[in-house]
Amino acid sequence: MLYEKIAKPVLFRMDPEKAHHLVIDGLYAAGRVPGMTGLMHAIWGVRESPELAVELFGLRFPHPVGLAAGLDKNGKAVDGFSSIGFGFMEVGTVTPKGQPGNEQPRLFRLPPDEALINRMGFNNDGAEAMAERLARRKVRRIPVAVNIGKNKTTPNDRAHEDYRACIRTLYDSGDLFVVNISSPNTPDLRALQHGDELRRLLDAVNGEMAAQAAKRGQRAKPVLVKIAPDMTDEQLAYTVETIASSGISGIIATNTTLSRDGLTHPNRGETGGLSGKPLKDRSTEVIRAIYRQTGGKLPIIGSGGIFTAADAYDKFRAGASLVEIYTSLIYRGPGLLRELTDGLKALLRRDGYRNIAEAAGADHI
Repeated sequence: MLYEKIAKPVLFRMDPEKAHHLVIDGLYAAGRVPGMTGLMHAIWGVRESPELAVELFGLRFPHPVGLAAGLDKNGKAVDGFSSIGFGFMEVGTVTPKGQPGNEQPRLFRLPPDEALINRMGFNNDGAEAMAERLARRKVRRIPVAVNIGKNKTTPNDRAHEDYRACIRTLYDSGDLFVVNISSPNTPDLRALQHGDELRRLLDAVNGEMAAQAAKRGQRAKPVLVKIAPDMTDEQLAYTVETIASSGISGIIATNTTLSRDGLTHPNRGETGGLSGKPLKDRSTEVIRAIYRQTGGKLPIIGSGGIFTAADAYDKFRAGASLVEIYTSLIYRGPGLLRELTDGLKALLRRDGYRNIAEAAGADHI
């Protein structure tokens, strides 16, 4: 109610990117005030329950609803986001060197469609700046994934060097890593999803993760690949086969889409990646296809168009083990996290499942 009645009307009268920075800066400031993160957790936090706790990738997730990459690009507000009810979160996408991204305006709301279009272009302060910020974290309630990408000026044949550089700089900063090869806003990035380029990139990433783990006498941390929703069935099958055979830990399905089907708002003509409710069905289809192809053996994080508990539950039944939100947080506010988790528990009870893991892939049984 506080968000819907007071905060959202103010934020939605602002330029979208300015509102974005206001939220990040506000959460950053709140995280620095003694006692504030505890108060935020008391107001918005989600109470842990055995039905929703997930053990995956050697990590414990208090519940399966996380924050997708793109909102906290620089790891600036991790303490704040960790205190408002998420079960995990991604930071980034981060590149080895800081870069300004694409020209503004580059973020657009489509309120009737409950969607966003962005063409941000991996604007971020760089890997070293993120490492410094994450080292100052005080709140460690949830796993944090570091989403890594390549600089705009790095050609694809040298992309692996950028991903390795990010891992070297940030290895100690994250609990798991996400290889972003699916943003539509960096020229030719999506070409890395296919064929030998993908295989070489994943070999390089796995090699760097293993090297960093060996230096520390540890097992390598988990790595996932974030894929686009716009591939053909044949492209998707080949990409999934390459990822599965590489030894990568899992897949995030999906990133934003270039499709504009069914949109009504005038901003539908803007270039960039579309997120939000219009992506819901396609991302679920991709999850289902991945699960079917891999026999449920490759963990999937579902992302795209989750606004209700039923939306999230569809993704679990299609094969996801965790899910992420972003656009719905902008439209609904942090109270959405309790709505989603309470709703998921009710759906599990309705269908006779003891925990969310039992529901994962249920549509395939």
